Amino acid sequence: MSRATKVDKGRLVNAAYRLLAQQVGLAEAATTLANTCALSRRQAYRYLAQAATLSAPLPVVESTVVFTVKVPVRTVRALRAHARRKGLTLGEIVTQALTAWLGAIRRHG
Repeated sequence: MSRATKVDKGRLVNAAYRLLAQQVGLAEAATTLANTCALSRRQAYRYLAQAATLSAPLPVVESTVVFTVKVPVRTVRALRAHARRKGLTLGEIVTQALTAWLGAIRRHG
């Protein structure tokens, strides 16, 4: 059995959050979550525990794919330093930069 992805985990925590928001009892919520999401009751309780700590549902996370590019060493060093300072991953920084660039291309045709 494969591990849940970030997208899967977010979806399951949000499902648990919705059940708790409906004032469903914990045992009933665990049973419902287990049955509707093909989880064990133990897993369902874990997602419910995570959801109970939230003040709002988790933002929807888009699936990701590995994408390999070759860039100069100096660029990678600068990117890693920036990532450490900002507390972001390399993927988050590259995604933000590419999204901004693609948006600029769309605006300027």
